[in-house]
Amino acid sequence: MTETTPAPDAHDHRRQVLYWRLLARLFDPEERASLEAASLAVVEDIGLPAALLDPQVSVDSIVQRHPDLAAELDGLMTPDGAHPQDDSVETDARTDPQDTTGADRAPTGPQDPAVDADPRDRAAEVRRAALVSKVLLNVFATGSGAVSAGQLARWQSDAGWLERALGCAPGDLRGGRTGAPGGVAPTGTGLAGATPDLSRLIPQIGPELGALEADLVKRMRLREVLADPQLAARLTPSMSLIEQLLRDKNNLSGVALANAKALIRRFVDEVAQVLRTQVEKTSVGAIDRSVPPKRVFRNLDLDRTIWKNLTNYSPEEERLYVDRLYYRHTARKTTPQRLIVVVDQSGSMVDSMVNCTILASIFAGLPRVDVHLIAYDTQALDLTPWVHDPFETLLRTNLGGGTDGTVAMALAQPKIAEPRNTVVVWISDFYEWQSQPLFDSMAALHRSGTRFIPVGSVTSSGRGSVNPWFRERFKDLGTPVLSGHIRKLVHELKTFLAS
Repeated sequence: MTETTPAPDAHDHRRQVLYWRLLARLFDPEERASLEAASLAVVEDIGLPAALLDPQVSVDSIVQRHPDLAAELDGLMTPDGAHPQDDSVETDARTDPQDTTGADRAPTGPQDPAVDADPRDRAAEVRRAALVSKVLLNVFATGSGAVSAGQLARWQSDAGWLERALGCAPGDLRGGRTGAPGGVAPTGTGLAGATPDLSRLIPQIGPELGALEADLVKRMRLREVLADPQLAARLTPSMSLIEQLLRDKNNLSGVALANAKALIRRFVDEVAQVLRTQVEKTSVGAIDRSVPPKRVFRNLDLDRTIWKNLTNYSPEEERLYVDRLYYRHTARKTTPQRLIVVVDQSGSMVDSMVNCTILASIFAGLPRVDVHLIAYDTQALDLTPWVHDPFETLLRTNLGGGTDGTVAMALAQPKIAEPRNTVVVWISDFYEWQSQPLFDSMAALHRSGTRFIPVGSVTSSGRGSVNPWFRERFKDLGTPVLSGHIRKLVHELKTFLAS
């Protein structure tokens, strides 16, 4: 037994060397000579290429030189891939309950008690640690400074291999899209079968990968990426990317502009799908009971009809005679509701600008809802003609600049014809140049009977800041600032439209 115990310890030490090197390189870009030398000795000893330790070499390049590694990388980090030994072979090698001849079989050599006590294949674990370290280091050690288009493409390819190692298709975790051409195509597109449930294994890894990609895009020349259709198609639309595109759209042309519009359109469609689900159950207008119900079968109130005619029940005949049928009222008040959305388009409100533009277009599609959209910074812009198309609306915005809400108020006030049938949603952080005049005009709207909803942030995450001066005064006015997830605004608007 004394002779066999060093073997597992040696494998453990090798695996620890590889993981210590991984941690060191993730938190400090400088090489540690001792760890690098030890890791190189381990990698060469287990028969893997030394390029695994070079962070400048992509996983794609290694797989192209060593195609047999593709099968090892697929599903490498899934629970099933964590123990690469063949369990069926182990079972046969030990005991077979159906094997009556093996019971008297004598051992053919020295027996190692550790084999029965610990079935782990430690040599395979060392090999797995080397491959896992390569994938994680290439994806999560993004460094700092400027990024070239080639570096972004290499990172996207490595991120695709990480997704494959987790049992997903390339792109699934970052944005639910399929693998794009040019990255991992030569060696396959991921595991077959259903995507595994990774919520317990690594929660939130999808958003983290998306944030890393957005940071890389921010650090590179965006126009260089947009000029390459293949590279632009691999970008994951995100709020930070859309903000950059909206800021730089006037400087784009040709292929770059077309690719920028395609990215904005993809993001708008994704957000609209989520918001439309939250709005689709909205009922517009209260029931108008002054209008007699339409006497058709689909409006028949069967429960009320039975209840009202119970006095006509004949116990002898076991029959209910119906003297009168009762129908449900379905007509709704036809007074149109007017929704005026005023959005601060300064740079700090890009999240709200995108979300509320899409939300306004969805409400504009509801019957008897008249939607108007105004965007402002130091000047106001009436975007109502394009309110049904959030894509075209966003292309007409100009992010940045100061904030003067009085110009937007001057544009919104003439649109209020019937105050009690009008709701004004004002989205801003309320850091205004002319605070008192603007608040006075907002208070006047509230007193006139207009439903006034001040909104501090309408983001997907619910984060945002509001000028404390306005927050306190809105609270005293009885119209507290609505801040948080966009679902809160959807609920407020649905309540108003159904009243």
